[in-house]
Amino acid sequence: MAFLESKWGWLLLVALGLAFPLFTGNDYHLTVMSTAYIFAIATIGLNLITGYTGQFNLAHSGFMAVGAYTVGILTVDHQFSFWAAFALSGAVSVVLGYFLGILSLRLKGHYFSIFTLCVGYIMFLVIEKWDGLTHGTVGIMGIPAPEPIGSLRFDTPLALYYLVFFWLVLGMWAMRRIVNSLLGRTFVAIRNSDELAEALGINLMRNKTLAFMLSVFYAGMAGGLYAGFVRFIGPGVAGVEHTFDMTMYMIVGGLGTLLGPLLGALAVPWLTQYLQFLQEYRFIVFGPILVLLVIFVPHGIVGSYQAWRARRADREGAPRA
Repeated sequence: MAFLESKWGWLLLVALGLAFPLFTGNDYHLTVMSTAYIFAIATIGLNLITGYTGQFNLAHSGFMAVGAYTVGILTVDHQFSFWAAFALSGAVSVVLGYFLGILSLRLKGHYFSIFTLCVGYIMFLVIEKWDGLTHGTVGIMGIPAPEPIGSLRFDTPLALYYLVFFWLVLGMWAMRRIVNSLLGRTFVAIRNSDELAEALGINLMRNKTLAFMLSVFYAGMAGGLYAGFVRFIGPGVAGVEHTFDMTMYMIVGGLGTLLGPLLGALAVPWLTQYLQFLQEYRFIVFGPILVLLVIFVPHGIVGSYQAWRARRADREGAPRA
């Protein structure tokens, strides 16, 4: 695990991602993995505001839907190119996130989560009921695939796989730079204690809002990719169950770690896929597995490993002292 968190470990993960199509049997596996990558991007964003800053945003899937509908509306109704609409998917989410952030982040703890839960449901209702803009319950069909870039075409599952993988790698690289910077340590200080962070001279509202905007930017970009990949979107994209799925990914992998949410977002969908043969009974198996993980690995896979490594270092250091 320590090796995976090093530079060489990250390079190994990138190499495995590049080689995955060579070992997969069919396009279905590429589709499952590509979808997992898209939700991994959104989960990484949620982990920034929840795991690193300590604010549990239950409207995260709503912002993912904002990005998806930005691409769908602009490409289908206004004939924008996919790339222009994709660039705006993140920008629209950030603008909306700024105004909702300065309003909601005045609340703390459960009050913030309940408020964002209500905001997320309002976003779902707006998408479902505003037929003139979002096409209502019918959804938006016929979203065009990403236009070619030079000789690169994105009209096959393999090409779309590598496109999504590229944005996942770029998103992970940027997030790694953020969390290892002074800004990332500022977010962690806010998570640990608002009062202590404020005593150190940290502007709470400004930094919380910045973390919120960065978080929803990842959600918006993931939504834009989702629209271009699936080519059809409906109000269900904004459902709060997607936020709970992403929360599960963080908990399984390790909340507040860089590698954990990525591992959770990739491992859990594949586990559910392999339990498909159980049909409606698969959750009878899947549920207890999650319960056991929460009981015996409360900090997630990566978080528990880091805690174990820290305890071992303390035990080894005590005799020397």
